[in-house]
Amino acid sequence: MIMADTGIHEECGVFGVFSEKPTDVAGLSYYGLYALQHRGQESCGIVVNDDGIFVSYKDLGLVNDVFTSSVLAKFPQGNIAVAHTRYGTTGRTDRNNCQPIEVNHQKGRMALAHNGNLSNAALLRSSLEMNGAIFHTTSDTETIAYIITKERLSAPSIEDAVSKAMFTLEGAYSLVVMSAQKLICARDPHGFRPLCYGQTADGTYVVASESCAITAVGGRLIRDVEPGEIIVFSKGSVTSRKEHCNKAEKKTCIFEYIYFARPDSVVDGIGVHASRVKAGRILAKAHPVKADIVIGVPDSGLDAAIGYSMESGIPYSMGLIKNKYIGRTFIAPDGRLDKVKIKLSAVESEVKGKSVVLIDDSIVRGTTCARIVNLLRQAGAKEVHMRVSAPPFLNPCYYGTDIDSRENLIACKYSFTEITQLINADSLGYLPLESLPELTGSNEFCSACFDGNYPTEIPTDTRKDRFEQQLSKKKAEDKTTAG
Repeated sequence: MIMADTGIHEECGVFGVFSEKPTDVAGLSYYGLYALQHRGQESCGIVVNDDGIFVSYKDLGLVNDVFTSSVLAKFPQGNIAVAHTRYGTTGRTDRNNCQPIEVNHQKGRMALAHNGNLSNAALLRSSLEMNGAIFHTTSDTETIAYIITKERLSAPSIEDAVSKAMFTLEGAYSLVVMSAQKLICARDPHGFRPLCYGQTADGTYVVASESCAITAVGGRLIRDVEPGEIIVFSKGSVTSRKEHCNKAEKKTCIFEYIYFARPDSVVDGIGVHASRVKAGRILAKAHPVKADIVIGVPDSGLDAAIGYSMESGIPYSMGLIKNKYIGRTFIAPDGRLDKVKIKLSAVESEVKGKSVVLIDDSIVRGTTCARIVNLLRQAGAKEVHMRVSAPPFLNPCYYGTDIDSRENLIACKYSFTEITQLINADSLGYLPLESLPELTGSNEFCSACFDGNYPTEIPTDTRKDRFEQQLSKKKAEDKTTAG
């Protein structure tokens, strides 16, 4: 049985490499994906461009399981590569949905990796199908690939095709696109999802969802890709195109700072670790409590716990230990054991007989949170005061975060007092909604999952499996017609 965590799942991670001379771009991509593993653990893939010939490998699983030494050895040296690690917010877990997506068309070849979610994907896909397009996946990334390909048939260059496609696409998309001779990266005009680029000591350019991946391959961060910007890496030049910049309000996902991004990353010039420490400090001011120690839920609550300790003066302690060999999903042979106990263990010597402040990044359904609280109580904690470094989740997300229904969100069903009782805590405190600008120093972020203020039009069909449902319906109709 696959046991999926009941919390919020990550986005996807994209990575790209451009070198003036043939080199081990697959190896660089491997290490880049490894650094982005936290953003997606369902599947991963790498496509290498060897003088116009594309060589690829994609499969379900973690990066080090999919890309064994024997698999990596089969990749040729090349000038360009694109890579992807996936957690699907649209489309089922299926090898067909692995990215990057590859396309062969009249103007050449293309490989594309995407992080985000289109808010108008269903409308675009329907229109394409009515014009004869045949889809092979249930991911909205294929819709993007179709539109870019369609534009490329009349556009003078691949970057012009990407630019034309951006007039059609709505929602969140950070793209890395590879043609026979160029690497292109693009970020949607709102800048929902992070994207940056840097350079290694030998002059190789690398593009990544987060700066931690650039550092991991020995590169230095040059800068973030601006919302709406297209950057083209080609032989002898790096070109920036800004025809889509300043066409919409900047709305970087605030949850990148609260949870998604790695603490050592810098997103739009703001250090993620510092932002989370700030959240902890705000929590300590907004929800003070008399306690003996502050602990964080590994790994997402540790930075905020440090901040809470610094502001409150309550000592910080490592009261929970995470099994580092277990990811956010793992295979359990049966249902007899509490999965939280397999992933986390309480340090009894630190919590026994003490009043504990427990910091986590969010409460989604409340199930995992309640189990962690009870884990501390079983270890002898006298009191457990829950503090959350995000406001309550009240709305679905249409831009790539796996929150697609209000019916499973605990904050939509129960009162503050009831939630406290349900998770068996002595007290509960959320990050105040009005304090979110303090995390980034501005109001240039999307917080629709907390406040319902969506930057784009809300799609009519929001099911994660909406394209799978469409394919099933079409197959049934075809059978009826054939009969």
